[in-house]
Amino acid sequence: MPERLIRKLVREGRLQKQEAGIVQIESLLKEATLDLAEAKKIADIAERATYMLAYTAMLKAGRALLLFRGYRPDDGAQHKTVVDVTSEILGAKYKDLTEQFETMRRKRNRMTYEAGTLLSRSEAQKAFSDAIVLIQEVIRAVKSQNPQFEFTFEL
Repeated sequence: MPERLIRKLVREGRLQKQEAGIVQIESLLKEATLDLAEAKKIADIAERATYMLAYTAMLKAGRALLLFRGYRPDDGAQHKTVVDVTSEILGAKYKDLTEQFETMRRKRNRMTYEAGTLLSRSEAQKAFSDAIVLIQEVIRAVKSQNPQFEFTFEL
């Protein structure tokens, strides 16, 4: 049912049509994997940075998925829109993962705009592993509809 949500978000002004080539989608996915590679390097010394990089990687992968479907977020809540549409496109099979994406979005928001937000090492590690799974699934979803897509993800 992603089409129903997409039509609703277009009517509300949260999504805009956006033509994109596979090069743009691949570039976002490359950026996401670079974020994870950097997160991996600092995971043992900087939990907050690891968490933020993992979230940013997920956001870029979600944006790539939206672009692949021909849309981009266009409102004051772009992160929320990306999370919502990514959740809908990936579906029930990835409900736990996309709920974690939403939890990470909220926590990232608190970490950015409020002082004193606590973050544990286990939260950072979970964010990192969840980001890997989400990116792999976005790549799989793109490949399933575009067999010529040759992107490989190695970390």
